[in-house]
Amino acid sequence: METMCGSIMRELQAIWDEVGEPEAARDRMLLELEQECLEVYRRKVDQANRSRAQLRQAIAQSEAELAAVCSAMGEPPIHFKQSNQKACGLREELCAILPYLEEMKRKKAERWNQFLDVVGRIKKISSEIRPENFMPFEVPVDQSDISLRKLEELRVELQSLEKEKSERLKQVMEYLKTLHSLCEVLGINFKQTISEIHPSLDEAEGPMNISNTTIEMLALAIQRLCETKMQRMQKLQDLASTMLELWNLMDTPIEEQQAFQNVTCNIAASESELTEHNTLSIEFLNYVEAEVLRLEQLKSSKMKELVLKKNTELEEHRRRAHLIGEEGYATQFTIEAIEAGAIDPSMLLEQIEAYISTVKEEAFSRKDILERVEKWLNACEEEAWLEDYNKDDNRYNAGRGAHIMLKRAEKARVLVNKIPGMVDVLETKTIVWENERGNEFTYDGIRLISMLEEYMIVREEKEQERKRQRVLTVY
Repeated sequence: METMCGSIMRELQAIWDEVGEPEAARDRMLLELEQECLEVYRRKVDQANRSRAQLRQAIAQSEAELAAVCSAMGEPPIHFKQSNQKACGLREELCAILPYLEEMKRKKAERWNQFLDVVGRIKKISSEIRPENFMPFEVPVDQSDISLRKLEELRVELQSLEKEKSERLKQVMEYLKTLHSLCEVLGINFKQTISEIHPSLDEAEGPMNISNTTIEMLALAIQRLCETKMQRMQKLQDLASTMLELWNLMDTPIEEQQAFQNVTCNIAASESELTEHNTLSIEFLNYVEAEVLRLEQLKSSKMKELVLKKNTELEEHRRRAHLIGEEGYATQFTIEAIEAGAIDPSMLLEQIEAYISTVKEEAFSRKDILERVEKWLNACEEEAWLEDYNKDDNRYNAGRGAHIMLKRAEKARVLVNKIPGMVDVLETKTIVWENERGNEFTYDGIRLISMLEEYMIVREEKEQERKRQRVLTVY
């Protein structure tokens, strides 16, 4: 370089000598030449400085980016401090960092894709189970924290949501099954019912809406249909009871009853036992109600016969309860009065029904005492037989059947000896009954206490007579 510069300067001096350039001009031109050379050097130095600064900035940025990626992924930072900076230039240092940076960027991209997959599934399930709270543009995580810990947290959240979704689906399917059963029994369109709750419930394809609102609406629909079922079931059972009552009143043939056996068989059924199709539909209830109305109309035409039948039933209940002669249960009516319209047969029938109910209640309260009265009367019959038997002088003859009569007599004596105890118990229970009800206990129109007292008096007289006979026999 110095040789080339010296040669050029000599060539320039020769030109100046030949031209006759003044010394001042020469000095000025040399000064300009020196300044121009300095400016060229300065530009090159500035350019080199800028290149060095860019390399340092690139290194710093790469290190910062690498540190940010490591931090976001939750991994320890990577350091590239050189032990001998002179032995390694900035370009080599940058070239050493870039492979690590690219590798970490690749790992970050893979990790972020995993995050996007999990977050996307979380969003999808959240939109299905909680659509009212779901915000589709809200991102629950960003790239500043994509560590394995954060990914695991999201996966745990996803598992929780999947479990919740599974439980909700199970609950919805159970609700749909219950709803279908109710609709079948009530004769209601199942598909229309669930479509009104949410259209997705009736779609064969696509996700089913399992939000809180849908589940609550399904529960409300089930509750409403259960209430409807209970009301209709009560109505059906009332109609069945009326139908049975009318059948019994009018002695309806079994052949006519067969058509409504599916109604009367459910008269005491519980809510869970009614599962047959259209058992409680409006059409079926109207059909049954029409039949009951027909029977009611038929009943009106046969009211006179029913009144006579019910009155006979009343008398039979009174006879069984030994209430014959009780004026409180007497019914004053004539067939002529019914035919003439002087007495409402329906009201009369209700009156007789009320009498029957009263007699049944009375009979129930008298049941225990009446059973004891029957035992006492049976014992009295045995007592009378025993008296006749004792008067028979041939009773010990060894004739045919004598041993049988003897055994009966032994049993009769045992039973007769119990009669005073029977009478005491009967008197006690009868007095308690009369005190509780404020009324006399009668048996076929006679006060039972009087019957017992009279019996005991007669029994005592017979006993005294037997004692006198024995004394006379001795003397």
